[in-house]
Amino acid sequence: MKKLIIINGTMGVGKTTVSKEVHKSLDRSVWLDGDWCWMMNPWVFSEENIRMVMDNITYLLRNYLTNSTFDYVILSWVLHKEEIRDELLDRLSGLEFQVDTITLNCSETALRKRMEQDQRTEEEIKRSVDRLQGYEHM
Repeated sequence: MKKLIIINGTMGVGKTTVSKEVHKSLDRSVWLDGDWCWMMNPWVFSEENIRMVMDNITYLLRNYLTNSTFDYVILSWVLHKEEIRDELLDRLSGLEFQVDTITLNCSETALRKRMEQDQRTEEEIKRSVDRLQGYEHM
């Protein structure tokens, strides 16, 4: 049975690093970074764009999950609310696959250090730190 591996966590926690290693270690795998669907200039966070991104991610996941080339589909994304994950899975109903969700977390100190090394803005760091506790129970 196909496996969808969701790797989530706040911005800067290490989703890309972990996903890259998981992808390399699993034969017949494909990796979708949800952030790729948000790479727009200018970046506009609106209801219209939220719907578009969800539609695009759903479309890609559905195609990966129904493609015989892949056994593992890896999705890394900032899923800061369980409702977003649930909506995504609801959109994939009717497909047979197993879901494993991996939530990455770290201390505020480690997160700040990682994000400063990545030259993130203070606004990005604050937003990520503010969301950190929300991942403790996911």
